[in-house]
Amino acid sequence: MKVAIIGGSFNPPHIGHLILAEEVLATGSYDRIAFIPAFIPPHKIPQNDPGTDLRMEMLRESIQGWPKLLIDTCEIARQGISYTVDTLELFASREEIEGKPGLVIGDDLAPDFLETWKKPSRILEIADIIVAHRLHKEQLPLSYKHLYLDNVIVSVSSTIVRARVAAGGAWQSLVTPGVRSIIETYGLYRHN
Repeated sequence: MKVAIIGGSFNPPHIGHLILAEEVLATGSYDRIAFIPAFIPPHKIPQNDPGTDLRMEMLRESIQGWPKLLIDTCEIARQGISYTVDTLELFASREEIEGKPGLVIGDDLAPDFLETWKKPSRILEIADIIVAHRLHKEQLPLSYKHLYLDNVIVSVSSTIVRARVAAGGAWQSLVTPGVRSIIETYGLYRHN
């Protein structure tokens, strides 16, 4: 089974995550997409984090009806800061994974990959880097081996969803109905 990985805090998961997963599947290069929620993300300071249980519950609700999407809780189980290289080492050792896993990163993080990620040379050895358009329509010049995804740019982020919830703005169409229900039931993100 060929697997591509999309990591993040998923605080909350939104339609942009699902669209990105579908774009990767549409390449025909991967059989499954594994969403990997971070316990503590290394590139961000968590904002209004409802905790891993509720983030997981929202992620489970998001992928309902998508049999090719799965959740892997390895980073939550490991705890501590979630470094991608550690997760990829785990995936590379699994017998059911065929070939190198794909690692999807946005073009917002791609330019600084070699300077800011832990053990980037090892990541390049054990994974195929898939760069998704997030901020830029054009392909950025990158000095490492990668594949650029021909994806649509969806201008939605977890930060935007949280801010719109807090401000009482329009946010419900940016998440799946199950995620909307969890946010409303637990009163998540009402305060910045």
